Amino acid sequence: MSLRLGRYCVQLAVLVSLSGCATVTDWFSLDDEDLNQPAELMAITETVSVKRAWSVSVGDGQGKGYYRLTPALSNGRVIAVSNDGELVVVDASSGKQVWKRELDVQITGGVGVGSGQIVLGTSEGEVIAVSESDGEELWSQTLRGEVLAAPQTDGRTVIVQTYDGRAQGLDAVSGDLLWTFDSNVPVLTIRGTSTPILRAGVAYVAFANGRVVAFDARTGAVAWELRVAFAQGRSEIERMVDVDGAMTIFGTEIFAASYQGYVVAADLRTGRKLWQQEVSSVSGVSTGFGNVYVSDQDGSVYAYLRNGQGLRWVQSDLSYRAPTRPAVVGGNLALTDLEGVMHIMSQVDGRFVAREKLGSPARADILVDQSRLFVFTDKGKLFAYDVVAKD
Repeated sequence: MSLRLGRYCVQLAVLVSLSGCATVTDWFSLDDEDLNQPAELMAITETVSVKRAWSVSVGDGQGKGYYRLTPALSNGRVIAVSNDGELVVVDASSGKQVWKRELDVQITGGVGVGSGQIVLGTSEGEVIAVSESDGEELWSQTLRGEVLAAPQTDGRTVIVQTYDGRAQGLDAVSGDLLWTFDSNVPVLTIRGTSTPILRAGVAYVAFANGRVVAFDARTGAVAWELRVAFAQGRSEIERMVDVDGAMTIFGTEIFAASYQGYVVAADLRTGRKLWQQEVSSVSGVSTGFGNVYVSDQDGSVYAYLRNGQGLRWVQSDLSYRAPTRPAVVGGNLALTDLEGVMHIMSQVDGRFVAREKLGSPARADILVDQSRLFVFTDKGKLFAYDVVAKD
């Protein structure tokens, strides 16, 4: 399988040691003329209105690294953090600041929130827990390995994944280390990790070796393992099968997608694979209207029937525009592209129903609260938009 490259590159990295890495571009250079160019946007008929409700600035946003600091929703508030450590909590309705705190660290994993805690990860492997009510630091714990995904907490246990392939459980009250699981890290991986899911005492963690593992959150005991993709090919690039984007749980099923592999559905209780479809994605999956949605690395957006009966529709007009993970809002989907355009698509057939320019790209996942979207751009603008049908 060939590696698809675009201007909004999936930043690849070689794990040369547990403490350092070199990018693929350290090995060779590419002429811009050889890259696949993003498709030009065609005119659309807008049947949905996208109205900006408010915006606030949050530090330097994603910073200069290829980070995906996704905000979180909790108790009617939006919690966002920037790479340079500005942690902001705003009212989701009005955008009014509730509180702000400057953290003197480089944040690379966030935001996780639950049971009154906000948990964040740093480039130095530090996990920080602060109070959701006022930002007071509760504890910090230093682990080995950069934290690139938001730690998850249920008030009892904090689940953390580090870039060196470890999943770890911490006590949510003290920050003490409870357990560690080491995965087999491939030579070449994508710059990033999937955000763990913590539900009903079980932690679901996806790894760069193409596997999803379910753990007892408190003890680290493995409940099951699911292979999403198999490494194939002669070169290390061809063998990359990272599960890097967000997983999704719906009912008793879990959905995950890998780079150069598949989107799969599996039984949440046993890990038994129910179905799979070939795809190459680093942005993750979402569900709605009986569909499973995934953005491919070639720019196609797919809707697969959740029951495993195949493809419902595909939208190919965003070729090489690096569409993000589709977010479900009402009867529509929202996603952004490499040029900072937000696209609203129908869940029914994938047609475009609205478009909005953000001013800069936004690689973080879009958050949804009923008909309101929250978009955090790479340059640090947090926007709230209302999506409503036109009269």
